Amino acid sequence: MESKHEKFQRLAEARMNNCLKQIELLGNLSNKSAYEYDEDEVKRMISTLKSAVKELENTFCDNKSTKKFSL
Repeated sequence: MESKHEKFQRLAEARMNNCLKQIELLGNLSNKSAYEYDEDEVKRMISTLKSAVKELENTFCDNKSTKKFSL
């Protein structure tokens, strides 16, 4: 039977890989020959990502099992 720690490690690795892949795909949108965007749109996107990471940090630092991460 899988322990809680083993389950955490398995899920964390898979979810981290998914997050990193999605961030890479966002970066692909910087190709000006394929996409058009303005500076404000990029700043909002990056700000949203930074806020999500900060909320994730707070969720782990609070160490409360009842607290849920949400955007």
